[in-house]
Amino acid sequence: MKGKKVTTFDMKKDKPRTDDLLAVMLGTTGNLRAPTTVRGKTVLVGFNADIYDEIFG
Repeated sequence: MKGKKVTTFDMKKDKPRTDDLLAVMLGTTGNLRAPTTVRGKTVLVGFNADIYDEIFG
């Protein structure tokens, strides 16, 4: 998530390449974007208030 931009990957259906995942998950320093949260089988990288409200209610 970058501000209002949300990129979603379905790991079973889409089978994204590792390079594509890293491109959206890593910041300019090469570290994971903050915050990074795992909830069940969902991984959230970055912050978007609407998505956090949807996931954590």
